[in-house]
Amino acid sequence: MRLVNIILFLILALPAWSQKEVQPWVPDMGDGNFRNPVLHADYSDPDVIRVGSDFYMIASSFNASPGLPILHSKDLVNWAIIGHALQRQSPEADFIKVQHGIGVWAPSIRYHNKIFYIYFPDPDQGIFLTKATSINGPWSKPLLVEAGKGLIDPCPLWDTNGKAYMVHAYAGSRAGFKSIIVAKEMNAAGDSIIGNTVMVYDGHGIDPTIEGPKIHKRNNYYYIFAPAGGVSTGWQLVLRSKNIFGPYERRVVMQQGSTAINGPHQGAWVDTEMGGNWFLHFQDKDAYGRIVHLQPLQWKNDWPVIGADIDGDGIGEPVSIFKKPAVAKPVAISVPATSDEFDKPTPGLQWQWQANPQPGYAFGTSNGTLRMFCLKKQDTMANHWMLPNMLTQKLPAESFSATVKLHFKPANINDRTALTVFGVDYAYISLVKKEDAVYISYNSCIAADKNKPEKEILLKKWTGEQLYFRVMVSPGAICHFSYSEDGKSYQRVEETFSAKPGKWVGAKLGLFSTGTAKTNDAGYTDVDWFRIGS
Repeated sequence: MRLVNIILFLILALPAWSQKEVQPWVPDMGDGNFRNPVLHADYSDPDVIRVGSDFYMIASSFNASPGLPILHSKDLVNWAIIGHALQRQSPEADFIKVQHGIGVWAPSIRYHNKIFYIYFPDPDQGIFLTKATSINGPWSKPLLVEAGKGLIDPCPLWDTNGKAYMVHAYAGSRAGFKSIIVAKEMNAAGDSIIGNTVMVYDGHGIDPTIEGPKIHKRNNYYYIFAPAGGVSTGWQLVLRSKNIFGPYERRVVMQQGSTAINGPHQGAWVDTEMGGNWFLHFQDKDAYGRIVHLQPLQWKNDWPVIGADIDGDGIGEPVSIFKKPAVAKPVAISVPATSDEFDKPTPGLQWQWQANPQPGYAFGTSNGTLRMFCLKKQDTMANHWMLPNMLTQKLPAESFSATVKLHFKPANINDRTALTVFGVDYAYISLVKKEDAVYISYNSCIAADKNKPEKEILLKKWTGEQLYFRVMVSPGAICHFSYSEDGKSYQRVEETFSAKPGKWVGAKLGLFSTGTAKTNDAGYTDVDWFRIGS
């Protein structure tokens, strides 16, 4: 009986949330199968490598800081975020300000001579390289390998003859032209270009907007995996040649077909220790961003077929449920972190700022909270679109809840703390200090990127010590905000909000604290925890 009592005490002593926490999207079905997407979050333009029995994924991060997220898996289904290769965006002076849609575009990762190489483009600067001897870093200061406007989506290849090459595409918005793939020789170190640029494929006409090339060599063929046709409507193309500079044969190897997976393309071919072949790619799902799917890949007559080739024409279509990749050891079910107790010196790896963080944006505390000061917004801001001190993370599923517990200590009129769903349209629930009292308010902004003003609804006066904010997201990214004074009974805001993506990214969950007064001692918010549920 004593043992039973001890066990009962330990169970009851657990925080209530840990007994109830259910991840809103788990791709591992627990029966040897997985369901797509394997990441129902905006990990855009994924690239993946295998080193031994470990798989590593990177993705575009645009203006977010830190950038270049790194994820790890043992089976391509269960993933965890383990770090970032870019701790701050550069040039530092440029990225102190929010630069929506600018920064890190589609990167590539390779492991060569016991060194990890990540190549990434900034479409306004050129192609950069950062490298490390450990996936956990430290990562080298980014080196500009090639300067130029519109150079995007680089991928290297170290050939069997000792030479190194790069392929990449062009962004029409910067270069003035697009829909071509080029190749060029690099030095053996992979840190400078030594050869001429050769256009190896012209997609005009049949494969418009071809981009995102990934180059491999297999059975004496050079293969360029590249998406074409546009982000939300395109197809996956593979080019092959026995000469790095072509000419290349062309074949469509995956398209939407009869499925609901629009534009299944741009990603990574990777093999397993057990001899399997797989392809990870994204699907543009509007407000949810570019979510990641896993497809089986087969080689037939030295051409890859991706997904399910139902009619045998060599063109696959995405699978929704499939047998998990065979690996040597069982793998525990896991998903990338979302919830955060803020009991460490820095926020969890799932969080990113809208710009390079500055002193005072947030502090870990000894009492297990995150201190966010009500920093003065720029007077020129018509809304929060360009707010740098917004702490954000990706939407983790089609349907989910996000709840935050906070303590608000305003010091000046218009001090505010908020939970937001953020994109070109956004909405948030907040506490704001007005002249007569502190209010719970609901704000929304349509066309924030066009500098449109917010609409504010004051819901009620607030005089408590703590408050809970919640947003429930349902299919279609329909958002319902609510608040609670006891964490049990929630009062829903009457208005509903339809989330919209940002600039090249999905909508994000965010926390921010702001003010409008110039002061030497700002008000603040202590965020106790942030929790994702079903």
